[in-house]
Amino acid sequence: MHDLTFPLRWRVALVAPALAVFLAFWLLPMVALVQVSADGHLIATYRALLTNSRYMTSLLETVLLSAAVTLATLVLSTICGLLLARREFPARRLLVALLTFPLAFPGVVVGFMVIMLAGRQGLIGALALRLAGERWVFAYSMAGLFVGYLYFSIPRVIVTVMASASQLDASLEEAARSLGASPWRVTRDVILPALTPGLIAAGAVCFATAMGAFGTAFTLATDIDVLPMTIYTEFTLNANMVTAAGLSIVLGLVTWVVLTLARSLTGASVAATT
Repeated sequence: MHDLTFPLRWRVALVAPALAVFLAFWLLPMVALVQVSADGHLIATYRALLTNSRYMTSLLETVLLSAAVTLATLVLSTICGLLLARREFPARRLLVALLTFPLAFPGVVVGFMVIMLAGRQGLIGALALRLAGERWVFAYSMAGLFVGYLYFSIPRVIVTVMASASQLDASLEEAARSLGASPWRVTRDVILPALTPGLIAAGAVCFATAMGAFGTAFTLATDIDVLPMTIYTEFTLNANMVTAAGLSIVLGLVTWVVLTLARSLTGASVAATT
C-alpha cells in the first residue's frame, strides 16, 4: 500500500507548481477579464462590440495584416532557411547569427529601426528625394508596420525551417532525382510536403505574434488602427475598461482559433506522412 501511495504523492508534488502557475497566471486573470468585459450584461456587451464598425474594422485590419506578414514570412524564410540548411559557404554561421539577431530586439526598437529606414528623415526617404525628387515616407502606416512585423517574424521562422530541413530524409530526394525529377519538382513534391507541418506551426506562431504585437505599433502609431492599439486607447485614454477587456477577449479568441486550426492541420499532416 505504501508503494502505491508514494508515487501518487510525487505526482501531486510535480503537478502542483504547474497547476499553481496555470491558476495564477492564466485562469484567474481570464476569469477576471471576462467578468469585467461582461459588465453584468454579457450578451448585450459583446453584441455592442461585434456590431461596432470601428472595432470590427480594426479587427479586420489586424487579421489581414497578420495574414500578410505570415505569408510573406513563410515564403522568405523557407527560401533562406533551405539555403542556409543545405549549403555550406564562407561566413555561413555569421550570416545565420545576423539573421537571427533581431530575436533579441523588443518591439519598440524594431519600430525605431523602421522609422530610421522609412520615416521622415529615414534612409529610403533621403534616397527617394535625390532620385525621384520627393520624399517617400511610409513608416507611420500599415506598410511600415508590415515591415516591422516582418523584421522580427523572419528570424523565428528561419530557425524552424532550418531545424526541419536538417531532419529531411535525403534518400527520398535522391530517389526523385534518379527518376528524372527536376530540382523544382524535387522541391515541390518532396521537400515542401515534408516541411509542411513545421511551416504550418511556424506560421501559426507568426500570425499569433503579429496579432498581439504592441511595441512596434505603439512606436509607429500615427495612422495605424490595429486592435492592440485600439485596446490601449480604450483603456488608457478613454478609461473604458469594459470595451478594452471585451476586445482583448475577441483578440484572444481569434488567435486561439487560428492556433487550434494549425494544430489540427499539423496533426493531420504528421499522420499522413507516417
